[in-house]
Amino acid sequence: MELYYVTAILDRGKRESLEKIYRALGLGMDLSMLGRGTAPRELLSLRGLTPTEKVIMATCTDGSRLKQLFHQAKLQLYIDIPGNGIMLAVPVKSAGGTQALAYLTGGIEMNQEKPNMNFEYELIYVILNEGYSDDVMDAARPAGAAGGTVIAAKGTGLHQAEKFEGMSLASEKEIILIVAKASAKAEIMRAIIEKAGTHTKAGAVCFSLPVSRVEGLRRLEEEQDETAPRE
Repeated sequence: MELYYVTAILDRGKRESLEKIYRALGLGMDLSMLGRGTAPRELLSLRGLTPTEKVIMATCTDGSRLKQLFHQAKLQLYIDIPGNGIMLAVPVKSAGGTQALAYLTGGIEMNQEKPNMNFEYELIYVILNEGYSDDVMDAARPAGAAGGTVIAAKGTGLHQAEKFEGMSLASEKEIILIVAKASAKAEIMRAIIEKAGTHTKAGAVCFSLPVSRVEGLRRLEEEQDETAPRE
């Protein structure tokens, strides 16, 4: 079964445009979440700017419509040009029954091909206490993270957190999504754990997901090429 969980991170004003693309392709599930960018406050202050308001839009699709989705995102949203957002696809290994699969895919018949398992990039998923996103990004940037997107969340099952020494029991949480090259993932996660982990007020925990395809990271690639050591 070739199924992908697609996440797009865009400026909020582009929400309706992407929704139209989803509908035109007959995609099933369509989830929207609000977030903000993680540019350093000092930099924003110097330029007289405010944090960028983002929308995170998720859907599921098969391989053939995945290609169409990325193609339309390039044509209509210029997603491949830096500054216009990020779109990425994570392979889905299984679904919880036929009804769940129909909900995720819009009821289309799925082919039996396997998802693309060539992972040049990974999505780092960080869960932390509310108000400490700067601490996490201050740890992640020197390790290779170009930026991230913050989503507000709320923790549950707090009695379980008592099992982890030093972990804050605050229920208000934030989630930071960081897309990074697979080669840099381990160092970024290590830095987050060491400098903003459960032994700190940030209380961050993190894990990563493989990314089969991504658009919108050309600036990241160019910056990494420029800083790479020359022989």
